[in-house]
Amino acid sequence: MKKFHFAMLLLLLVFLTAGITTFALAFGEEKVVTVGTERQEFDKLYSVFDTIKQDYFQDIKDTKLINGAIDGMIASLDDPYSDYMNEEEANSFHQSISSSFEGIGAEIQEQEGHIVIVTPLKGSPAERAGLKPNDKVITVDGKSLQGMSSTEAVTLIRGKKGTTVELAIMRAGMEEPMTVSIVRDTIPIETVHGKMLEEGIAQIQITSFSQNTTQELVDVLNDLEGQGMKGLILDLRQNPGGLLDQAINISSLFVPNGKVIFKVEDRDGTIKEYKSNNKGNSSIPLVVVIDKGSASASEIFAAAASESAGVPLVGEKSFGKGTVQRAQDFPDGSNIKFTTEKWLTPKGNWIHKKGVKPDYEVALPDYASLQMINPDKEYKVSSSSNEVKSAQQMLKALGYDPGREDGFFDQNTEKAIIAFQNAEKIEANGILSGKTTMMLMERLRDHIEKNDTQILKAIEVLKTKM
Repeated sequence: MKKFHFAMLLLLLVFLTAGITTFALAFGEEKVVTVGTERQEFDKLYSVFDTIKQDYFQDIKDTKLINGAIDGMIASLDDPYSDYMNEEEANSFHQSISSSFEGIGAEIQEQEGHIVIVTPLKGSPAERAGLKPNDKVITVDGKSLQGMSSTEAVTLIRGKKGTTVELAIMRAGMEEPMTVSIVRDTIPIETVHGKMLEEGIAQIQITSFSQNTTQELVDVLNDLEGQGMKGLILDLRQNPGGLLDQAINISSLFVPNGKVIFKVEDRDGTIKEYKSNNKGNSSIPLVVVIDKGSASASEIFAAAASESAGVPLVGEKSFGKGTVQRAQDFPDGSNIKFTTEKWLTPKGNWIHKKGVKPDYEVALPDYASLQMINPDKEYKVSSSSNEVKSAQQMLKALGYDPGREDGFFDQNTEKAIIAFQNAEKIEANGILSGKTTMMLMERLRDHIEKNDTQILKAIEVLKTKM
């Protein structure tokens, strides 16, 4: 292929704006990239292409080389939020904001060469398996993820409903990775969950900012108002973010009209403000709960509520993602997602890698972050491991004190497991495995929810405002 022909092909595939789909996605609206004529700085690229096509010992498809060149350009940005996605990867990306997808239900991100769990989605297989924010995914079905982008990892982790994927997980404090088998399922993107708590206080959890989140929230708010809601706890814990327009619309429900929700600053230092278009009554007493899994769009909302509406924040410092991405589809189905600006809080603070700090810092109990236990393994008297230690701590938190928490499985540990098995009406053999392990982790999750220190503090703070 002649150099000029390749140049035109590359430019057509990468930068041609005719026929490109534009959409509001991944924290921003698509920005059209314009192109001039062929430039001298591409000569080296063309030369490499021609050399490989003519002299490499195997025949290589043009599209493979072109995709590799584009992928390399994006990778050179050294930005975990910028990606080039081939057709398969782009399809997975689009599914992440659709009404549902099939997979394990966990938001992931590339950090310093590792794939890290940002948050498992509420009620997902990932949550049921015990995945936590900041868990590192080392392998998927035995394949190392080292050096992969998040979009590459997603294509391996996702799959058809009913199939099983095996993840090797490393968590802080663990001596070696732990293998977790997760059965994939349909993950509905139902992003708003509400309930009445006590004395007219309602709790609404927003799990992500997806296509229908604003309407879902309005519907839930109307329902709770019909039940006598007098104050609201908005729970943004483990919310990885989502669509910018949804964050703006939802912020406008609570931030007074005309107040700044957030600002964006481009590379030239030009700052643009986005203000609330609230046309209703935003006077309902509100407290927002955040944690280290609250990221991006959820941080935009939390900062706007705090700085422009005086809403108290409860919980832990948020994740700290202060950049804006825009996404662009190409006619062949591929996609690029790239960082275009940084966003600032209403007061001009950049929270990137710092997070939003709550007014009331409250951590969950230590047992809320215990190591997962592999139900495929069997532990009994004389066993010794970190997983046994985790089980002992779980048993103690649930009221079945084994008398030790050092990871050695003795007869008192066996007695505690038998007591738990009898209470759950499962075979009382004193062995930790299978159904016993799954039930132990499930009961601990129930216990954490009933003894949620962050929500209890939010109730306390809200009562002073009602």
